[in-house]
Amino acid sequence: MAFPHPLGLLPTEVAFLCEMEQVTVIPRQRLDRLDLLGGPTRPLIPPQRTSLPLWLAILLKRQRRANIIPPPWLYPENLDEILDLETRHFQDSFSPRPQIPSTRQTDYTGKPFYTSTPFVESCTANAAPTSLPYHWFEFSEMLLESASDDITEPDKVRQLLRDIREVRLAKMRKEVDLLSGDGEGTRLDGIGAMELSESRGFITGVMDGLRKLDASREQARREREEEERENRRYNDDDDEDDEMT
Repeated sequence: MAFPHPLGLLPTEVAFLCEMEQVTVIPRQRLDRLDLLGGPTRPLIPPQRTSLPLWLAILLKRQRRANIIPPPWLYPENLDEILDLETRHFQDSFSPRPQIPSTRQTDYTGKPFYTSTPFVESCTANAAPTSLPYHWFEFSEMLLESASDDITEPDKVRQLLRDIREVRLAKMRKEVDLLSGDGEGTRLDGIGAMELSESRGFITGVMDGLRKLDASREQARREREEEERENRRYNDDDDEDDEMT
């Protein structure tokens, strides 16, 4: 029985994973630690900052028990710089993502592991100011919807995010134009999770079309070579008949 869903994560599944991104909050009320699947949280003591998963931070924000501090890359001046990087300095590529920590950590059993998205500080107050994280689009959408009063100039931020998104989608379409079915590919370093999820169907469709075109070209080439061999064989037979006569 065929699996009914397409390959890859759906946009809703990408948004669900984004809810595990760590974000910085300032609690407005005291709250004891919570034992979550990802590990226990720190006790919330106003006005001390702490990092929480995005889903929990949004829940406390809706209950007016905490305020969310947006990451530095979500400020208008930094988004302006990112847009400038995307349009001028990285015309044929995407602006670099934040660096993933290369040091190993240990879990509660003592086993070592490497931290990766969404369990890195790419969306906290300590994030890089001009690097878009892997979940940048869906994270900013959730934050603008649930905590727009904690964001500086939210209307301008929305416009800048739309501009950045359009520029990056145009780059993706340009990269897809370079694809061919002869084994060559293209690099999409720096692409975001939601951008990849939404464009997966288009990209795979283009690649399937290119494969079919290359297959038809290969078949036509083989038929042409076979016809040329038949013609040469026919000409050789005629030459032999002429010599015998």
